[in-house]
Amino acid sequence: MSGPFLDLTDLHAGYGAARVLQGVSLAVRRGDVCAILGPNGAGKTTLLRALSGMVRTTGAIRLDGADIAGRSPEAIARRGVAHVPEGRGTFGPLTVEENLRLGAFTRRDRRAVNADLERVYGFFPALRDKRREPAGGLSGGQQQMLAIGRALMLRPRLLLLDEPSLGLSPLVTQELFRLIATINEQERITVLVVEQNAHLALEISSHAHVLETGRIVVSGTAAEVRRDEQVVRSYLGYRV
Repeated sequence: MSGPFLDLTDLHAGYGAARVLQGVSLAVRRGDVCAILGPNGAGKTTLLRALSGMVRTTGAIRLDGADIAGRSPEAIARRGVAHVPEGRGTFGPLTVEENLRLGAFTRRDRRAVNADLERVYGFFPALRDKRREPAGGLSGGQQQMLAIGRALMLRPRLLLLDEPSLGLSPLVTQELFRLIATINEQERITVLVVEQNAHLALEISSHAHVLETGRIVVSGTAAEVRRDEQVVRSYLGYRV
């Protein structure tokens, strides 16, 4: 039996003297969606930044058997890790299509890039309709779709999503999570999603981990985590 696609062992990370992650260990199987839950300030965003090479770390980060700890963000992106940050990070003055093409910055296969552009438009038809319009004029939901579409242009093996529902209406959020599940199923991209909406995150995930003060306090399948009394009380809002 092969090992996990993403394997973290005793991962520590922080900013200057401030330590945020305190020995995080977890494993994610190839093709799975894994949810990272927890309160504000627990270290969820720092975890994604550590995987993207944006903060200094100690401990092991292995992607498909290769050690990526300490590598630059560009080197990690070239290994197939795409990060959609909180706040989306789209470039407002650029058109929708220009934003999407920026996602393929590490690639040299221009013909395949054009084919992937059409693939992204297939997932997000609203972006095709606005392909020549400035990204700054998109709605919040469309900007989040653009951010995810731009990440897909990298042809990632691992997609990191940081609070994709932030600032979106419940209806738009449900549609966005449906699309994330569809992309995972059709493209077999491994997804690590940080999300405050625990209900939706657990619905599309096979496994989940709960972070508190930089440490994992609950781990298991999505069904097991959904039944955990601590998770129910803190994040799901109903009694078991």
